[in-house]
Amino acid sequence: MVVTVRSLGLGGLSGYEVSVECFLSGGLPAFDIVGLPDAAVKEARERVRAAVKNCGAKYPVSRITVNLAPASQRKEGTVYDLPIFLGILAASEELPPLPADAAFIGELSLTGRLRPVSGVLPMAMAAPRLGIRQLYLPAENAAEATLAQGLTVYPVETVEQLVAHLRGQAPLSPAPIWQPQPRERQQQPDFADVMGQETVKRALEIAAAGGHNILLIGSPGSGKSMLARRLPSILPDMTREESLQTTEIYSVAGLTEARHPLVTSRPFRSPHHTASAVSLTGGGAVPKPGEISLAHNGVLFLDELPEFDKSAMETLRQPLEDGVVTITRASGSLTLPSRFMLVCAMNPCRCGWYGHPERRCTCSPRQVESYMRRISGPLLDRIDLHIEVPSVDYEAMRRKDSPESSREVQRRVNAARKIQQRRYEGTGISCNAYMVPAMIGKYCALDEKCEAIMRSAFDRLGLTGRSHDRILRVARTIADLDGAEAIAPAHIAEAIQYRSSGILK
Repeated sequence: MVVTVRSLGLGGLSGYEVSVECFLSGGLPAFDIVGLPDAAVKEARERVRAAVKNCGAKYPVSRITVNLAPASQRKEGTVYDLPIFLGILAASEELPPLPADAAFIGELSLTGRLRPVSGVLPMAMAAPRLGIRQLYLPAENAAEATLAQGLTVYPVETVEQLVAHLRGQAPLSPAPIWQPQPRERQQQPDFADVMGQETVKRALEIAAAGGHNILLIGSPGSGKSMLARRLPSILPDMTREESLQTTEIYSVAGLTEARHPLVTSRPFRSPHHTASAVSLTGGGAVPKPGEISLAHNGVLFLDELPEFDKSAMETLRQPLEDGVVTITRASGSLTLPSRFMLVCAMNPCRCGWYGHPERRCTCSPRQVESYMRRISGPLLDRIDLHIEVPSVDYEAMRRKDSPESSREVQRRVNAARKIQQRRYEGTGISCNAYMVPAMIGKYCALDEKCEAIMRSAFDRLGLTGRSHDRILRVARTIADLDGAEAIAPAHIAEAIQYRSSGILK
């Protein structure tokens, strides 16, 4: 007798249906799993055997063959433990026929308890498209699965509960749709802690309002890292769509929380400068999301930028331009979303004191040039704002009045983002930094005075076509912060100022 149990698999960030076919036949007892299973799937034999015996059911003394279809696609992980378990019991007539519109996923312990698995949200979101209306899965994954619409989710603690439910003895209750609950706000670093550096704060506000990339250059102790780590406190609130996109990535990476499965705060990823290219882009034998995908809809902060490996830095080029990263391996190709704000911090030279008004730089001109050349021109060209962070003077440190708080700055950022959301509604564009060339021509039109300023800067600074467009995007954001319909000369002049760092010339 052949029994088919519906289940779900994961290919990158997309869920697909897996049919678990179980066949019991005569002959010497054996247990074979076919259909390109990995080691974790093959080991399901022992977990399922122990779970069947420990839940009080009769383990069939037969030749058991389990096929995972489609057989041409590699299966990985422990999500198939539960459907294999149910298939064996149904094939041995220990269970009645399973519902045709139900799917089952979950890892089994030897005692029959269900353990949580990764990638539940993408699989749950794919289920309704596949005609699946009921999803049975570990209780710890239930809240995450309810984020998908058009699906009844049944949380299962043990296989005994599920067997009783399927026999009609003790029905399970569907999980309620998870709603965001008020969380205790963690004390975030606040802009009010930073004395002075008003120009840098203004640049960070513009970057947050328009989603622009920013590079902070300054001597040690000037506050580059301190300012960058306060950026999350002024970032705009996430939309529901952005939260779901980010949560899907975190679900595949196994980073979601059972109590708070939806990512509602913009990610802030800060990998160490020893990070490899693979850890940034993602990969492995079976490709998984890397840092730039985990930073999707948030911030990727690279401190001490020149200390990163050159190949790791160059992997940022495509994601910064296209908003996606494509990973190609022998097992296949995978495209992951990677719309993030790149925030970088660096010293002007190896000793850190080049250009400082009081400290003496010990680097030779050649060493300074060599240090700066570690960052390629094409990568710098993709960074919208280049900001020099000066050392803080004594008077600023001793100032009695309190600086502006992050909450006040965030109000202006949210107001500017709402303008952008209305402007780009229905286009798939969320902020000014992602405008396509056609939109730049439409929304960044310049009058004669602005044209004259832009033409002068283009010739004087030797701008490229890409940097020209990025200046216009930044000017559009500055105008949005001012609530202006059109870009004014003051807006374009300020945007050019953030692109003309003396240190990088």
